[in-house]
Amino acid sequence: MQRILNITLIALGTTLMVSCGSSDTSKKPVDIKKEELAKLKQDQEALNKKITSLEADIAKLDPSSVKAEKAKLVSVTALAPVPFTHYVDLQGKVDADNISYVAPRGGPGVVRALYVKKGDAVKKGQLLLKLDDAVVKQQLANAQTQLTFAKDLYQRRKNLWDQKIGAEVDLINAKNNVDQVENQIKLLQEQLGFTNVYADMNGVMDEVNVRVGETFTGMAGTAPQLRLVNTSALKAVVQVPESYQANVKVGSPVRITLPEVNNKVIMGKVHVAGRLIDPDTRTFYIEVQLPNDKDLRPNQIALAQIQDYSTPSVITIPINTLQTDDKGKYVLVATQDKGKLVAKKRPISIGQTYGDKVEIKGGLQQGDQLITEGFQSLYDGQLITTS
Repeated sequence: MQRILNITLIALGTTLMVSCGSSDTSKKPVDIKKEELAKLKQDQEALNKKITSLEADIAKLDPSSVKAEKAKLVSVTALAPVPFTHYVDLQGKVDADNISYVAPRGGPGVVRALYVKKGDAVKKGQLLLKLDDAVVKQQLANAQTQLTFAKDLYQRRKNLWDQKIGAEVDLINAKNNVDQVENQIKLLQEQLGFTNVYADMNGVMDEVNVRVGETFTGMAGTAPQLRLVNTSALKAVVQVPESYQANVKVGSPVRITLPEVNNKVIMGKVHVAGRLIDPDTRTFYIEVQLPNDKDLRPNQIALAQIQDYSTPSVITIPINTLQTDDKGKYVLVATQDKGKLVAKKRPISIGQTYGDKVEIKGGLQQGDQLITEGFQSLYDGQLITTS
């Protein structure tokens, strides 16, 4: 055995000298080191196989020279088909179908009374605030006085005309004057009504950014002064990378988590899936309808898990048991070899990965004993034990 170890050390030393001596000075130092490491690993694997072969030969020729190999303790799991689902994890936001940005109907005005605050639930037609109406009321009072005078003048003109006295044009002018003042009064009454600002739908006051004495225009800079949201029609809107367009469609199950509402979870389905790809972000949008909930607000963060793949029965393995070498991906399984439990390298092909699980497409089957603990330093054929 000592001779075998000496052969191994000499071979490794020779390989290192050859690798260092033949390095290309035009290559980067890191590339040279990587090449040396790869070559040494190949040589090491070949030497391990040679050592194993020599040990086996020696054991046959001189059984007394072989020391009993100590089995390494491992944990195994019997594989069985299970359901597997893959999700696309994305972040979106809560939005509303119906949002009303309340504005004065007749132009800006000074707020004289405010009847709502942020968060209040309101009904369609409910009075939200009242604007200053003193000027309009004064104009209306003057117009009504003018109307009284105009009607009196018209009546006197008419009485004279009935007595065949006076000119017809005077009667016509008097009648036109009455009509004009009446129309003016109608306009002023309408303007007086505009000083009352009402809710145009049922909803919740999402923004109240105006106070008594301030001028109400509908906007304060770039922000709305009064915003009314219909919370009975909320939705989660998510931008999805175009690579998922074939699998994410109307009807796809979605799990929505709302971090700002104590991580509330809502199960839903894709209600709308956009058909156009945004040229800047290379995404398309989806919408998921949300239930009527007093805690939900537009622009809250919505964490979406969109199901894009599912199979009812497939072999899966923990992702940490998956290993890779120059030939591809593999795992270690426990098998019986000549009455002994040994670790065997098993090449595999994989499918989707989600969380800590990997879908197996080939290489493993039901009943295989996957080594799940203690596999890190095992080699192919090593003696193992589970107890």
